[in-house]
Amino acid sequence: MENEATYRLGIFIGLFLILAAAEHFLPRRKLRAKKPRRWFTNWAIIIFDSLTLRLLAIAIPALAVGAAWDASARGYGLFNQTDWPLWVEFILAMLILDFLIWAQHLITHKVPFLWRLHRVHHADTDIDVTTAIRFHPVEIALSMLLKIGAVYALGPAAVAVLVFEIVLNGCAMFNHANLKLSKNVDAVLRLFLVTPDMHRVHHSDKRSEHDSNYGFSISLWDRLFKTYIAQPAKGHDDMTIGLQWQDERPTRIGWSLALPFFRK
Repeated sequence: MENEATYRLGIFIGLFLILAAAEHFLPRRKLRAKKPRRWFTNWAIIIFDSLTLRLLAIAIPALAVGAAWDASARGYGLFNQTDWPLWVEFILAMLILDFLIWAQHLITHKVPFLWRLHRVHHADTDIDVTTAIRFHPVEIALSMLLKIGAVYALGPAAVAVLVFEIVLNGCAMFNHANLKLSKNVDAVLRLFLVTPDMHRVHHSDKRSEHDSNYGFSISLWDRLFKTYIAQPAKGHDDMTIGLQWQDERPTRIGWSLALPFFRK
């Protein structure tokens, strides 16, 4: 899709700046770690992620959106075998892909090797908009392979995949933001979307709490599969964010990238 990367980057940066400004003026919690060092590490990680995807694109030229074009040209996937209206396929593709990301997220908490990768994300001792971009490059590559496989199996329109990825990234930044919403606004939004207060529970140091609220976009799956916890036991102000490393180590780029290879 022409100028796809430019559009996505522009939307990403725009949303990031809006949410970063919003959480500055309406913070939910006082952050513990020094922001410059922590933000440098989290941004450095996404740069490594981007380089990893570029390398992956050499071996697999069709990443998620490209896979949709290729599936359409070859007639691969469920939707390419049907004559359903485009809007039906679009909605189904958005829902199915979102469910797969939810299921993938749950599995990363249950499979030891995947959890070792995913704990890079959870090791952050604060949670704000930059936590949304803190994923180990190997996890990002595996996630992309899953999406590519799902796209070939479904055969959705390329525009549906593009919109899904933009919405997923935007929702992830929103629900990781250190943003204070009124109780009424939060209560209404979380009927449909994952809110910052809802997702913050998932970043608790308590195992029972970080094994809940797996959604990144819509809140339906956690309610449906009974993995939903409304509030942290200690409350949002007193809960501890992160894992067992409650010091400055998670703010270091080298330590964060090496974390999956530590024994404990």
